[in-house]
Amino acid sequence: NNPKPVVVDFHAQWCGPCKILGPRLEKVVAKQEGKVLMAKVDIDDHTDLAIEYEVSAVPTVLAMKNGDVVDKFVGIKDEDQLEAFLKKLIGA
Repeated sequence: NNPKPVVVDFHAQWCGPCKILGPRLEKVVAKQEGKVLMAKVDIDDHTDLAIEYEVSAVPTVLAMKNGDVVDKFVGIKDEDQLEAFLKKLIGA
C-alpha cells in the first residue's frame, strides 16, 4: 500500500528466465530514480502471495498502485519493453 508505484517480480530459484529478467528489471527500475519501487517474491518461499495474486507461471511481474494490480506480464522482456511498462505505470 505504498503511494509510489511498485513493481513486484514473482520468481523462483530454479527458473532460468527469472535469472535473466531479474537483473534487467532491477536495472530499468534503478533508472527511474526512485519513482518506482521494486519487490522480489520467491514463489517457493511465499506460496500464499503467489496464490493470492494468481501467479501461475514465473517470471510474472505485477505493476501495483495503491495496493491494486494495474498491469502485469508473464515471461521475459527486453529492456525497451520493460522501460515502456514502467513509463505506463508511472504515467510518464
